[in-house]
Amino acid sequence: MKPIELKDYLDDITLFSSSQEEPQWMLDLRLNALEKAAELDLPKIERVKIHRWPLMNVGSLNEEVLGNPVLPSFDEMEDNPMIIQGRTTTMYEQMPVELSEQGVIFTDIFTALREHGDLVKEYFMTKAVPVEEDRLTAFHAAMMNGGVFLYAPKNVVVKDAFESLFFQNMGDNSAWVKHVLIVAEENSEITYLERLHSEGETSEKLSANVVVEVIAKRGSKVKFAAIDRLGKEISTYMNRRAYIMRDASVDWALGIMNDGDVVADFDSDLVGEGSHSEVKVVAISSGRQTQGIDTRVTNKASHSVGNILQHGVILDRGTLTFNGIGHILKGAKGADAQQESRVLMLSDKARGDANPILLIDEFEVTAGHAASAGRLDPEELYYLMSRGLPQKEAERLVTRGFLGSVITAIPVKAVREEFVEVIDRKLAE
Repeated sequence: MKPIELKDYLDDITLFSSSQEEPQWMLDLRLNALEKAAELDLPKIERVKIHRWPLMNVGSLNEEVLGNPVLPSFDEMEDNPMIIQGRTTTMYEQMPVELSEQGVIFTDIFTALREHGDLVKEYFMTKAVPVEEDRLTAFHAAMMNGGVFLYAPKNVVVKDAFESLFFQNMGDNSAWVKHVLIVAEENSEITYLERLHSEGETSEKLSANVVVEVIAKRGSKVKFAAIDRLGKEISTYMNRRAYIMRDASVDWALGIMNDGDVVADFDSDLVGEGSHSEVKVVAISSGRQTQGIDTRVTNKASHSVGNILQHGVILDRGTLTFNGIGHILKGAKGADAQQESRVLMLSDKARGDANPILLIDEFEVTAGHAASAGRLDPEELYYLMSRGLPQKEAERLVTRGFLGSVITAIPVKAVREEFVEVIDRKLAE
């Protein structure tokens, strides 16, 4: 992959920042990040080589092609807070008045930069995902062209899910760079549901870059669910990370259903005493698709608890690699790090890896792991077939059950049903 030439994009970034009326600090951050992107290395994913992937195809930053996303009809709309967005343009935004009166903020990232700039500046790539972490995080900071900001004030509990639906128009050859920033103040509770969806077809090689930062302050609770459905010609980099303070919790339920190549980093940093994170990831790899997923929980504080569960299914000539990383740092006495990674291969030509990694730098802790890669359980299939189910239907039900940990965690019923349909479609391909 050729290094970024600063001179090629400096004017485009400056123009884009101006068109969005961004504060000067954001433009400065972009230009500094672009310079770093030319110097930094790509992230390293164990057993996955990404150096030839087209992860930084820029295209035209300032000319958005909207396409024709399918917007839900008004009689199908729920009352929960919702944002529907293309690459940059927000097509629909719904926010209940009562939440705004409580100080809750849920808006597109550019409105947040204009109207809540100091708040965004405090957390934007300062705690969870550093700009200079690697070439793709720096590229993200420089080229970010869409996303949302969610802020929950102290002691505010929101029962309804905040929902974002991000469309990528396959007829738009520009990089699709989304940033989601979630800040939960002390003792607040929120649920967020994110969907990434491609529309249309293309023969070009496109790129997507998604960074999510969750800042969970003392005693707060955040539930984050996502269903990713980006297209076959899209090479995707994802970095979803939580910074979790004392007695706070962040639970992840992530369904990776993309049709193109994916490299992903799903992390929880347990920085406060008694902090907690559950990370559940399911993925399906098919065709000649390659997916490399690093899921990491780092226990930095005493009595922190992190659990990882990864289940993947591979069809055809697909490749799927799960790296589960539990790291207990010095000083994190009483910490607990557990993980389970399992890969189900439904083809003789499939390639799967489930790699457990435990790094323990402290005594008086608890840690464990389980990992496997194999075929469908013949006893389960026999049981279902003995009850009159055809073999294909039995295989589908067993596989769906294998992925059930994330299905049940999706907070919106209609989206949960959509997720099941996506899984069934991919299994039937």
